[in-house]
Amino acid sequence: MENLYIEATESTPYVNFNYETGEFVLEGKSVPAAAKEFYKEILDWLDGYVENPQDSTKLSLKLDYFNIVSSKRILYILYKLNELVDKGYNVNLEWHYHEDEDDMLEVGQDFAFMVKIPFKFIEYNPFAEA
Repeated sequence: MENLYIEATESTPYVNFNYETGEFVLEGKSVPAAAKEFYKEILDWLDGYVENPQDSTKLSLKLDYFNIVSSKRILYILYKLNELVDKGYNVNLEWHYHEDEDDMLEVGQDFAFMVKIPFKFIEYNPFAEA
């Protein structure tokens, strides 16, 4: 299975889903005009991954902002990974949020409540990382 890599744009996130390591990264801003089409490639790739996964999978979500349409697609990603949990695979999620963005923390907590995937919440300061 090939890795999935998509460069970030002003409206879409950086995507790096590494099949060999089982480490997935979704980072940046997600406000695509056509979210359904953008996320279709990711969800289709995950369909294949769920059929032949690694023993351990980690998703790192570091989204500065996403719109409601993207939110729905992100939840679909989590549901796909939840299928792995149901099959007995080890799945973890790192939810990165800006230290001044309590709303993003709360959204992550809401998502964590909807799936069985263990979430690790990681606060960051974007100005300290420069």
